[in-house]
Amino acid sequence: MSGIVVVFDFDKTIIDVDSDNWVVDELGATDLFNQLLPTMPWNSLMDRMMKELHTQGKTIQDIEEVLKRVPIHPRIVPAIKSAHALGCDLRVISDANVFFIETILKHIGIRDCFSEINTNPGYVDGEGRLRILPYVDFQKSPHGCNLCPPNMCKGMIVERIQAKEGKKRMIYLGDGIGDFCPSLKLREVDFVMPRKDFPAWNLINQNRTLVKAGVHEWTDGKELEHILLQWINTINIEESQLLSMEYCKFQTKPNAAHGALPRPLPVPY
Repeated sequence: MSGIVVVFDFDKTIIDVDSDNWVVDELGATDLFNQLLPTMPWNSLMDRMMKELHTQGKTIQDIEEVLKRVPIHPRIVPAIKSAHALGCDLRVISDANVFFIETILKHIGIRDCFSEINTNPGYVDGEGRLRILPYVDFQKSPHGCNLCPPNMCKGMIVERIQAKEGKKRMIYLGDGIGDFCPSLKLREVDFVMPRKDFPAWNLINQNRTLVKAGVHEWTDGKELEHILLQWINTINIEESQLLSMEYCKFQTKPNAAHGALPRPLPVPY
């Protein structure tokens, strides 16, 4: 297993559109969505829209079929499969919802590449209606981050992963305003890949001194694949060289009791 955690945003990163807007538009509810948008938080609005679609007779199967048509760059799936094959620990942090994400990842055959999906909960209730809940119950326990929407702070999720994974290096890919906060949590040994000319890229460029991680933008799936795999290989080479240096130091360290060098370890085959 590589010592690398790769974190993907979902909307406009793994897929080429916003999954919420895609479902609303494809099922003919755009006008109502735009009418209600100024009146409530986005996450709450999506739950309301699922109620409206259910009232109009749209089924879970209708939603699934729409999700299976979502546009995605042809190099995204190979990029993710390659990163997984190289031993990276892949995760999703997204302000979409688990039903949309799981449906799409399973359809394109990469769900098993991800060890964790951090997103807004979703489930189908007894009436067959999709319910979408906030990741953070902002009415009872607000997260307190003024950079992020009330239902989710991606930076706090990154900090949790860092606390659990210790010295593992992280590569973070995203595009939206919500991806700026986690970029600020990355360390000097980490990397952030904002999508060029999208909100996260603009915010990082405007606040470059606040971002400790290495930064490299990308424009489409082809560039994402090239840059991501290049960085994974670079990190793996650096880590291998570091291990070799530590091994050499151990091999040449004098025996404390007798001043003699330890016998070399057998070479593994």
